[in-house]
Amino acid sequence: MGAGSPSIREGQRTEAMFPLGTVLLPTAFLPLNVFESRYRTMLVDLLEGSRLFGVVLIERGSEVGGGEVRTEVGTMARIVEARPAADDGWLVAVVGMQRIQVVRWLPDDPYPTAVVEDLPDVEEAVQDASVETTRFRDLVARQRRILAHLSELGQSVTASTFECSEDPALGTFQLAALGPFGPFDRQRLLTATRVSDRLDLVDGYLGDLEAVVAHRMDGNGGGAGTQG
Repeated sequence: MGAGSPSIREGQRTEAMFPLGTVLLPTAFLPLNVFESRYRTMLVDLLEGSRLFGVVLIERGSEVGGGEVRTEVGTMARIVEARPAADDGWLVAVVGMQRIQVVRWLPDDPYPTAVVEDLPDVEEAVQDASVETTRFRDLVARQRRILAHLSELGQSVTASTFECSEDPALGTFQLAALGPFGPFDRQRLLTATRVSDRLDLVDGYLGDLEAVVAHRMDGNGGGAGTQG
C-alpha cells in the first residue's frame, strides 16, 4: 500500500462534524446558534446537500476556536430548520438520529470532518425483554414523580406529563434527554451499547435526584409533600 490516506471500510463514511458542549441524544431536538465562520461554511454545504452531520461532546476545551478534545461516540443530526440571524449567523434546529462511533478524525478544512460508522446496540437475550420493559416503565414513573417534585420546589424542568417511547432501547435515550442530567452523565448513557446498562445508568441518575429532592423537601419543611 502507498503512503496515502487510510481507506474507508464498508459501513464507514465521512461526515461533517460539530463538536459541542452538550450531548445530542437520538430523537432529541437541539437548537443551535451558528456564528463561527467555519461552521457557517459547513451549514451552507449541508443545506445544499444531505442536511446531516455528526455531533460529539467536547470533553475539554471550547466550542469556539478549535483545539478542543472531542469524544469518540456521538449522534447524527438532521437539520429540520435553518434561518439567517444577525451578523451572518444562523439559527438552526436539529433532531438526533442514530448513534455513531468516530473511526478517525480528519483535518479541519475548514470545519471538522471524521470517518464514522453507526454504533448499534448489542443484542441481548430475548428472555430479558419483558423484564426490561417492566423496569423501564418503573423508571418512567419515577422520573415523572421527580420532575413534579422539582417543579413544586421551583426548579425549571421538563413537564412531568412528558411522553416517550415504550421501547426501552429508545426510551432510555429519551429519559436522559428529558431529565435534569449533566452532559457527562448523558454521554455515559449514549456510549452504553446494552439496553440493560442504560437502564442501570438511568436508575442511578434517578436515585441521585431522589436524594436531592428529599433533602430539599426536608429543608422546606416537607411543604412539597412526600414521595409515595
